[in-house]
Amino acid sequence: NLRRNALSGTVPSEVGSMSALTALSLRTNALSGTIPSEVGNLGALKFLSLRDNALSGTLPSEVGNLSTLIVLNLNNNALPGTIPSEVGNM
Repeated sequence: NLRRNALSGTVPSEVGSMSALTALSLRTNALSGTIPSEVGNLGALKFLSLRDNALSGTLPSEVGNLSTLIVLNLNNNALPGTIPSEVGNM
């Protein structure tokens, strides 16, 4: 849980190498840029919260690979467009 730490910069693509991670909360920081497609490598992830940041770009279709995900919270960002159809695979 790294919420409310005034973290800035981007979410690093290396986050995708933490394959045993079950929960990731980076909410309420100052993160910007796009959500890396490598987040789709987090096969054990059940909870992902990136809310209340300044993330932009579209939601990567690789999020649909997160078959164990129960909670996905992305509100209060600047994510335009539609939800990828692959998210329906979750």
